[in-house]
Parts: sequence; C-alpha cells; structure tokens
Amino acid sequence: MTTRTARIENLVQLLILLLVGTMAGAASFTHVHDWTMANSPAGTGDWFGWANAVISELTPTAAGLEIRRRRRTHQSVTYPMAVLIAAAGLSISAQLAVAKPGPTGWLLSAVPALAFLALSKLVLSRTTPASDPATSPDSPHIDDTSAVHIDASPVPADLPALETDHHTPAEPVEPVPAHLLTGARMAAFTHQHTTGQPITADALAEHLGIPAPLAATTLRHLQAPTPSEGDRL
Repeated sequence: MTTRTARIENLVQLLILLLVGTMAGAASFTHVHDWTMANSPAGTGDWFGWANAVISELTPTAAGLEIRRRRRTHQSVTYPMAVLIAAAGLSISAQLAVAKPGPTGWLLSAVPALAFLALSKLVLSRTTPASDPATSPDSPHIDDTSAVHIDASPVPADLPALETDHHTPAEPVEPVPAHLLTGARMAAFTHQHTTGQPITADALAEHLGIPAPLAATTLRHLQAPTPSEGDRL
C-alpha cells in the first residue's frame, strides 16, 4: 500500500513539474528571446533570439542533472553548481529586463522561472538511499572460508614425513583429485614449518576450505607409505 501511494505521489509531482516547466519554459523562452533581440544589432536573425533562449533555459537543467550525478558518485559539485547559479541568474535577468518597471512587475515576470527552478531543485535534490550490503536480500553472501588458499612456495624434495599410526591396520583410501593432493602437500609443508607440528585433518580442512571428511581422506593419502623400488619390482 505504501509503495502504491508513493508511486501515485511521484506521478502527480512529475505531472505538476511538467506542467509548470512547460508554462515557465514558454514564458522564459519568450522573455529571453525578446531581451536578446532588443539588445542585438539591427538585422540579427530571429533564430538567434530563440537559440539564446534555448541555451539559457536548458543549461540550468543540465547543470542540475550533473550535480545529482556527482553527488551519487561523491564528486565535487562546485563547478556545476556555479554553472547552475550563473544560468539561473541569466534567465531571471531576462525576466526582469522585459518586465514592467516596479516591484510588482518584476515579481510577476520572475514567478515562472523561480517556480520552475524551485521545483527542479526539489526533485533533483532527492537521492536514492543506499542499501546496506550486509542486510540487503539481493546481496550474495560470500563465505571467505570457501576459497581454497594454496601457498605458492615451492615444495622441497625433503618434505618431512608425516606421523602415522603403525598399530592400526591400513584402511582402504578413497581416490582424491591430483590438484587437491598438490594443494594438501603445500599446506602440510607450510603448517609443518610454521608450527613445527604435523598438520591435522581439521587444520587441513580449514586451510583448503574443504569438508572435514574430504580433508581426512586427503590426509590419509599423504600419510600412506610410498612403495619402495623393491616392492614395485
């Protein structure tokens, strides 16, 4: 219900802004055109007055949009703000120049431009609130422990042998991918030189970001004795 009400309010505000902008634009264009032609040399084409009117009226709108864009990207708005103020001052000066001398004439002539600038500022100053990435439902949760961290240090040939329990009979070992064995050897070497202790299944699981059962199977592969040359013959 709230969303529907907000949409209706935004639509009504947009229609009001378009209506005021159309009326103010027509009045401002005419005033700037007349002011330009009254102060231009004789023989100046009428198109020059309309071109000056278009430039002076569209420049504040473009500057306002640029201010809104720079605020979203946290950039400086000094220059576009100066352009907006200068262009708005030029437009209002045209309204006052062709108005009937006196406070009433100046006020009535400047009302369209002032109303349009006020509504434009009201709309352009609205910003979309940034959603909190920690609470946003669309933000995917990334588990840092899921990434496999492999130390790039070279594995020396004299890799220390891992302690094995010679009193327990050897159990059948499930196959493990070769790339996982390589990463496990590197992890075991790093752990051995860092802590001075052989790596455990839990430590291997945490280091590689793999499930504990798979880490235990991989560790059994590393602890399995390598057949000697005589055994292979």
